[in-house]
Amino acid sequence: MVSTFPNPASVDLSRVRLAIRSLQPQLVEWRRQLHQKPELGFQEKLTAEFVSSKLQEWGIEHQTDIAQTGIVATITGEKPPTSHSALSTQPSPHPSLREATPTGTPRANSPQKVLAIRADMDALPIQELNEVPYCSQHDGVMHACGHDGHTAIALGTAYYLQQHRQDFSGTVKIIFQPAEEGPGGAKPMIEAGVLKNPNVDAIIGLHLWNNLPLGTVGVRSGALMAAVELFDCTILGKGGHGAIPHQTVDSVVVAAQVVTALQTIVARNVNPIDSAVVTVGSLHAGTAHNVIADTATMKGTVRYFNPAFQGFFKQRIEQTIAGICQSHGAKYDFKYWELYPPVINDVAIAQLVRSVVEEVIETPIGIVPECQTMGGEDMSFFLQEVPGCYFFLGSANPEKDLAYPHHHPRFDFDETALAMGVEIFVRCVEKFFNHDYQKLSS
Repeated sequence: MVSTFPNPASVDLSRVRLAIRSLQPQLVEWRRQLHQKPELGFQEKLTAEFVSSKLQEWGIEHQTDIAQTGIVATITGEKPPTSHSALSTQPSPHPSLREATPTGTPRANSPQKVLAIRADMDALPIQELNEVPYCSQHDGVMHACGHDGHTAIALGTAYYLQQHRQDFSGTVKIIFQPAEEGPGGAKPMIEAGVLKNPNVDAIIGLHLWNNLPLGTVGVRSGALMAAVELFDCTILGKGGHGAIPHQTVDSVVVAAQVVTALQTIVARNVNPIDSAVVTVGSLHAGTAHNVIADTATMKGTVRYFNPAFQGFFKQRIEQTIAGICQSHGAKYDFKYWELYPPVINDVAIAQLVRSVVEEVIETPIGIVPECQTMGGEDMSFFLQEVPGCYFFLGSANPEKDLAYPHHHPRFDFDETALAMGVEIFVRCVEKFFNHDYQKLSS
């Protein structure tokens, strides 16, 4: 299938409107400035200051310091609405959102519709190995997942919409979110009220994706990304001499049986039609050749698409550990965290995005409909609250040596994707407020 992907050098940007194509140099400049100053989750102070300064320069009303470093910008269109939709009137619990409603922005009882666009801002604890002029200036921190590009695309979208308010009739809320990589900024922003006042009707977001080449977009209804759950387990045995095992409870033997048994949970408990993963990524025990270890520790992760599995793996993994430990006379300490639910796209909004991509990208394979990954994303929390669509924007270009995977110290992407991302977002805004997405889903 990879051989049928288009040559990135042949990608035609003629369907990106001239006003957005003219923004490309600025998009690249913003992205590279952000790339040079990467910051970890909830530490994005310089990034937030950069975003806020641009929004202020363009006269876009926005609130800062939401969930520590998050920002929400609000832009209201001037085109008369073709119809109305009722919105709920719950007030925002975040003081800044309650106190400052942007000029021209409808209050919570406004009949205008509201579309949110989400972009994440944080970087990763990785030492960059790229030799480029815009290399990270922060030791041990790097934008190795494309969030600098997401922020630049969101800024470009905000700038264009502010300059072309006559082309849409509703309200757009652009959410600049901290800490997607961890510990998670989406939920705190939701709790702070970013989807309220005015109430958001739908949300969209994108992820630059080096698993797809430039000129392709991965968009689908239903599950796109998996739930993310983690577990730690310490096997508590009884150490002793390696030559006298009968005096011990061998934590290594117990741990080895646990690791093997955990693989049967998916193989024999999950419908083969469903997808799930149980991975033990770390196992440590012992210090010497002839010593039976007192303890063995393991760490692992669980991934699945079907929300019905929430709670199942936690229970089944502990049952498996407990049974094996009991049979060997060992004890255990077990901890489990449910981090992010699966990313589930709404049928109607996914079809809206798909129709827009067909207009923007003209290549042999523009849309990759079955693009899924067991990777996780806290965009899922937004999608639990309102219908929406998260999609992958292809950004790899092997010919330019821009195809390293995400979270790699040499990750980088083809910046041509930046203008394409802005164009897709802008057209989604225009089409959403024209109610075309409702026809698409019928």
